Amino acid sequence: MSAGAGNEPVSRNIVRAEGHVTGADREAHFGHRAVTVWFTGLSGSGKSTLAFALEAALLDRGVAAYVLDGDNVRFGLNRDLGFSPEDRTENIRRIGEVCRLFQDAGVVVLTAFISPYVADRDQVRAIHPEGGFIEVFVDTPLEVCESRDPKGLYVKARAGEIPDFSGISAPYEPPPTPEITIDTTQPLEDCITQLLAALPLSEAQLD
Repeated sequence: MSAGAGNEPVSRNIVRAEGHVTGADREAHFGHRAVTVWFTGLSGSGKSTLAFALEAALLDRGVAAYVLDGDNVRFGLNRDLGFSPEDRTENIRRIGEVCRLFQDAGVVVLTAFISPYVADRDQVRAIHPEGGFIEVFVDTPLEVCESRDPKGLYVKARAGEIPDFSGISAPYEPPPTPEITIDTTQPLEDCITQLLAALPLSEAQLD
């Protein structure tokens, strides 16, 4: 088991500190609710494209938003993790905790991670307050993802050069009841319109 993968911290000599600024204070200051928008789907499904486009659309509307991208996080915070089932679980656990911190800070945090296991995504949901986690299933068929293959990973996976590749040599478990399902074979603009309509934004922010 990876360090810190259990439900309780290893250290017993810690006490949770409580600040003076509440979530309601931050919501009033920023003018919007803070949520985690969790994009999940196969490699090449369009998760990062959607997340970065939605981030730009939110910022244009005065919403504090930030993207955590799967590859980017593996260059730093999670550079010690590979793609074994255990490492994938730890990868998502760490990101879930980071998302919860962003959400607590009043930010709309957008993630783009394959996050192939239902149990891992459910654990991230569980550490968020009610309504603070929005799961977006980027429901792009495997054959479409493979035809895009923007990073050339499917070719390598089919050749056996990449083990534990979701959808090919490792499982991907689609979310049974996501808040939003997106079909990225439609225009990107239509996808962003659909996502904005599903987020807890004010009428002014949707205009």
